[in-house]
Amino acid sequence: MKPKHLFYALLFTIAIVSCKSTQQVITQTPTKDISNFEKLASIKNVVSIEKKEPTSHFDENYELWFEQPVDHNDASKGTFRQRVFLGYESQNLPVIVELRGYGIGSESAGELAAHYKANQLSIEHRYFNNSRPDAIDWNTLTVKNAAKDQTNIINAIRDAIFPNAKFVTTGISKGCQTTMAHRRFFPNNVDASVCYVGPLNYKREDPRVYQFLKTVATKEDRDKVKAFQNLCFENRVALLQLMKDEATKKNMSWEFGAQKAIDYTILEYSFAFWQWGISVSSIPPQDVSVENIYKHLIDVVGYGFFEEKAVDDLQPYFWAALTEQGIYGYETAPFKTYLNTEEIYKFDWALPEGISKEYNLKPMQEIKSFLDNSAEKMLFIYGEYDAWSATAVELTSTAKNRELYKFVKPKGDHRTRIKSFSTETQQSIYNIIDGWIEN
Repeated sequence: MKPKHLFYALLFTIAIVSCKSTQQVITQTPTKDISNFEKLASIKNVVSIEKKEPTSHFDENYELWFEQPVDHNDASKGTFRQRVFLGYESQNLPVIVELRGYGIGSESAGELAAHYKANQLSIEHRYFNNSRPDAIDWNTLTVKNAAKDQTNIINAIRDAIFPNAKFVTTGISKGCQTTMAHRRFFPNNVDASVCYVGPLNYKREDPRVYQFLKTVATKEDRDKVKAFQNLCFENRVALLQLMKDEATKKNMSWEFGAQKAIDYTILEYSFAFWQWGISVSSIPPQDVSVENIYKHLIDVVGYGFFEEKAVDDLQPYFWAALTEQGIYGYETAPFKTYLNTEEIYKFDWALPEGISKEYNLKPMQEIKSFLDNSAEKMLFIYGEYDAWSATAVELTSTAKNRELYKFVKPKGDHRTRIKSFSTETQQSIYNIIDGWIEN
């Protein structure tokens, strides 16, 4: 549900102060001390603002909605509203800008803001949750338009409250991709960036993923993963019936049908297994019941990547992945006995209905060139066993001269954060970031 419209008149006139379910109109007289609420309300393209209950270490917490152009190169396409949270602590402290690759899931402080007891600005990605126009022109969902969204918001918040503060962008997974793209298009908009577990894909179905799955961890562990997938295909008919039964109970459906859904789920198992750091010891033995096979399969893969309602929610992700940011496919050759094909299974079906678009290689290649040649003050965090590390950023020999760093957690997964590393490595990471925000 969209938040209530809480607009304002001009600065020094009437401010609408909202706290949870109550709203109070207060007439302000000019004073030297202008509240943060008033400063934020005076921002030209802020169309709604609500003061929320404080969270984490923040003294103040605000939800704002910015009016943004649907297309920054064509004003005739109209506008949409973009959701932002600001956790305020002090105008003299750094501002950690969380660039979400999806919607905003929490107002709480992330790892960096919590560590530094700093301010936090969280920006929802265009077209996720309610940050979207009523009718989406999918061709306007580009990494460049998103980067411009973020720059507009950062500039406005900086000018209003933090003119002298250091700004550090950060993002996780697709948020890491978002952070890289923002720096590529607006390299000087912030002082530094910390990117977590984000891929940099060079093709729509990047084949490096297939090679990763053939070499990750030990052969013994990989063989156990493959054996479980074989076990699933051997019990495919029974698993399909269990999936149909669950679909009836939970009102689920699949655009490409349940039969394809069970195949895609089994094929996704190996990627999800390594992505989320599942223990090999959790893999069921070969003589387990079909119910336990199904339970483990769904525990690892879930329904949220293929089920129709989930795909609708993730439509902006699939559009971005299939048109600019890349994804992966599924090799079927290892399962030819069961699938009777060696064709790569792809995600074409996940494009919006009735729309298709060729994949554009240029944006990710431009990010690679930026990182290779001119990017400065960026730090990358990865987990060694995370399947998305297959297409992790690779730094050049000159990277350190430009203060680019990469830390890989041995055997780490997609949940790898700075806190995942040894105390010594954590200190090394924070020493780098300290230098960026203190100078």
